[in-house]
Amino acid sequence: MVKTSSNFYPVILAGGRGTRFWPLSRKRRAKQLLALDGKQTMIQQTVSRLLPLAPAKRFWIITNEDSQRQIARQIPQLRKPQIIAEPVGRNTAPAIGLAAFILLRSNPEAVIGMFPSDHVVEDEKHYRQVLRKGIELAAAGENIVVLGIRPTRAETGYGYIEANLAAERDAFPVLRFTEKPYAERAARFLEAGNYFWNSGMFLWSARTLANALREHLSKTAPILEKIAEAFGTPKFAGTFRRLYPECENISIDYAVLEPRSSKGERNSNIFCLPADFGWNDLGSWTALHEHLVAKGQSADGNVISGEQSFTLNAAENYIHAPGKFVAAVGVSNLVVVETDDALLITTREHAQDVGKIVKYLDEKKLSKLV
Repeated sequence: MVKTSSNFYPVILAGGRGTRFWPLSRKRRAKQLLALDGKQTMIQQTVSRLLPLAPAKRFWIITNEDSQRQIARQIPQLRKPQIIAEPVGRNTAPAIGLAAFILLRSNPEAVIGMFPSDHVVEDEKHYRQVLRKGIELAAAGENIVVLGIRPTRAETGYGYIEANLAAERDAFPVLRFTEKPYAERAARFLEAGNYFWNSGMFLWSARTLANALREHLSKTAPILEKIAEAFGTPKFAGTFRRLYPECENISIDYAVLEPRSSKGERNSNIFCLPADFGWNDLGSWTALHEHLVAKGQSADGNVISGEQSFTLNAAENYIHAPGKFVAAVGVSNLVVVETDDALLITTREHAQDVGKIVKYLDEKKLSKLV
């Protein structure tokens, strides 16, 4: 197996707002900057579990201007130029594409790992073993590797990967990507047995990604190349701010993966690497509750962050009220989150809708609350 330390560059995407974790998650204190399940924040956990694969000098973080300073404080191992703040959000394709064009100029053999900044991984040793296999495959040619999570339920909140399991190898050829399906279709995917959840973690050489963007995102690729040319010079900040808004606002899934997979498994060179290392994207308060219950951080299914607590005939609640005495009597499946200026009350069933509150606050220009 090749040494993963030589050309591997982790690129962490940290531009999201985490609106479904309102009111705790805000513009300047987004989900990835919170310690939701332990002492380390989500982005600190992400960097920590990748450091055995590459030195800090080869990490890159793509974020926004609201989070840049806080990330620099939380990840002091990284130098300022390694934390790039987008002047405007343009989704994952331009973000990871910019990293590809920058790295291609400095190291033509670079292999990029694209990682969300706010996921949980339970078995970090196995996680790195899987990544080493993926890095080796990505370095071997024009290959794209996606880490696929074996589904445990008919989840409608994730994208799915259809793979050809007949191939006798560690990584299976990808047949197609499907965005978040409706419930009946998700159930069929689960029953079929050859579908994986799309983890959002990808591996590819900088050259492979740059060429794919030139082919499938022909308007945006030249813009990213111009910005990359200015990187490391006094002109970079101005060039970035002037040109980046012209990039298409599109995810890497829609921009590259779907059109590439439509070429067929023989020509697309996309591979799914099964990843069974205890993954959770912590997409909502409900997901966080389930995660903490599984870790044993609950009593009667209640997860309560408070000074002290009392429960009576109460079960399966998530209550966040630091510094307060919390009493829950005769209630079940609630999500209650208190901050200095806001109070969220919902149910675990409806926690996916919390992001709509932030949309309302944006529309009403209640900026202090977002």
